[in-house]
Amino acid sequence: MNRGKPQTSIRHWLLFAASASFAFALTASAQVTSQTTTKHGQATTETQVQRGEVIYVAGNDVVIKMEDGSLKHVTVPDSARATTADGRQVSVHDLQPGMKLEKTIVTTTTPKTVTTVIQAQGKVWHVTPPNHVIVSYPGGENKEYKVPEGTKFMVDGQEKTVFDLRKGMNISATVIREVPETHISRNTSVTASAPPPPPTPPVTAAAPLLVEEKTTAPAPAPVEQAAATPAPKLPKTASEMPLIGLAGLLSLAAGFAARAARKFRT
Repeated sequence: MNRGKPQTSIRHWLLFAASASFAFALTASAQVTSQTTTKHGQATTETQVQRGEVIYVAGNDVVIKMEDGSLKHVTVPDSARATTADGRQVSVHDLQPGMKLEKTIVTTTTPKTVTTVIQAQGKVWHVTPPNHVIVSYPGGENKEYKVPEGTKFMVDGQEKTVFDLRKGMNISATVIREVPETHISRNTSVTASAPPPPPTPPVTAAAPLLVEEKTTAPAPAPVEQAAATPAPKLPKTASEMPLIGLAGLLSLAAGFAARAARKFRT
């Protein structure tokens, strides 16, 4: 079956294939009936991911820096929503510079074929060899059609060509027209993540290196012993006579004490 090109068939009726104008003209006639069916083919899916960083927000206007470095200005409607990592729904008014955005676009393409079967009754008005015929419909409307090469007609049970048609012949035409179409649907979702925290300043080689040690309780301070007070020294210029006198007095006192002790015992 050849898509996009009208095809012909005949079952005990006169059948000829015509262009799209013929099908339109047949449907405009009062002596026309039509039936349309649609056959879907195998769908294909394409996923596209776009990533960027918000660098400017003002109202509904957002400027995004894309992965390739390009800047993209978009006007985001109030109804649009982005999903955060924790499942919250945020609007354009929740966006902040530094936020990361990821937009996923899933495009589904489904081919289909629309088949229209049209049946009409008319009368041959004129035949122009080799492949043109004018058909007259009730009401006086005439339409001219081009008959594809090799088309065979059945007239009164006999196979005929376009050259056998004559003015005044009543004909019943069945036209099968197939038109390929494509249905495209898109599903878009956007996720947003908060801007990263500010980086910690790096330690440069020129900065002094500090190593923090484990803290311990301070040791008790040592108790210092009091030093003996040295005896005062006499000046080198003093005389030794007082010392000799003091020794004599001590000896005399000791003698009196011994004598008194003997008397007390007797």
